[in-house]
Amino acid sequence: MESREVVAAPPAPCVTQFSILLSATARGARLARHLAAQQLASWGIPYTTDLACAAALVTAELAANAVTHGRLPGRDFRLTLLKLPDRIRVEVTDARPERVPPTAPVAAPPAPESDSGRGLLLVEAYADRWGCEVRDDRTKTVWAEIAAVPGVLLTA
Repeated sequence: MESREVVAAPPAPCVTQFSILLSATARGARLARHLAAQQLASWGIPYTTDLACAAALVTAELAANAVTHGRLPGRDFRLTLLKLPDRIRVEVTDARPERVPPTAPVAAPPAPESDSGRGLLLVEAYADRWGCEVRDDRTKTVWAEIAAVPGVLLTA
């Protein structure tokens, strides 16, 4: 009989998640930012830290884009926050999979007199990585990851 060594798999990284469905309205977008800040605080990331401020701003921009460009009547958007060991991941899922943001880095900023068009520039500036995934024929998810201070792990 042959003996086999049993090797335990490495532990999966600790992931804490918050997810909520919000109305695809300006009020829902504002609420997304407030809920993100509140959730991060409950995870031990105070409101005044650079990480919390960046995550709240990125959440606000992604939620505003979902409401502006990803809205369908009667359909909501989903905000998901993931606390990973070394970063926060913000995901906003909306109802318009055919309206995908540009994948290349955002080009030139809008004209100074323009009232819109700066959201993805802000996401690009504050997030370490961001992108878009179309997971099915009814939704798309735009996500962004904001790293914690290098060498500092986000504890549970």
